[in-house]
Amino acid sequence: MIHPPLPVAIAVVGSGASDSAMKPVAETVGRALARAGVTLVCGGRGGVMAAAARGARQAGGRTVGILPGTGPDDSPPNPSIEVPIFTGMGQARNLAVVLSADVVIAIGGGWGTLSEIGLARKHGRPVVLLGNWHLELPDKVDDRNLVHAKSPEEAVEIALDLARDGPRR
Repeated sequence: MIHPPLPVAIAVVGSGASDSAMKPVAETVGRALARAGVTLVCGGRGGVMAAAARGARQAGGRTVGILPGTGPDDSPPNPSIEVPIFTGMGQARNLAVVLSADVVIAIGGGWGTLSEIGLARKHGRPVVLLGNWHLELPDKVDDRNLVHAKSPEEAVEIALDLARDGPRR
């Protein structure tokens, strides 16, 4: 059976902790994704996730939050999440976040973000790094789907280019 193409979805991942330096960056990314007509997928909580979702909603975009708990009582989504998906999976939800997207934009972050970067690449999702980990693959392997961006605008431009030929197309 031939399926119609799915709408483009781009995940924005990063720290759930409040990071004043990354909030404006994430909001800019969210707004740009919404203006491009892309669905923003994130972990649905605070920090980078909340800022990106806020930017997307302010620009009229759609936001999906893949949440760690079983419902709003134990896993309240941030106010900018339009479609909350409760997984009951805790941090294991990171896999659902990256598999729900064509491309992942990683903004700042810590160990949880690094796990999402690794899961994305393991499953063939391109990753755009912005203010993030400086990763070097062993034996100088060239991974054209792990790209560093210098600005929020460049990150979105790269992500949109990568999404055109993404695994969900």
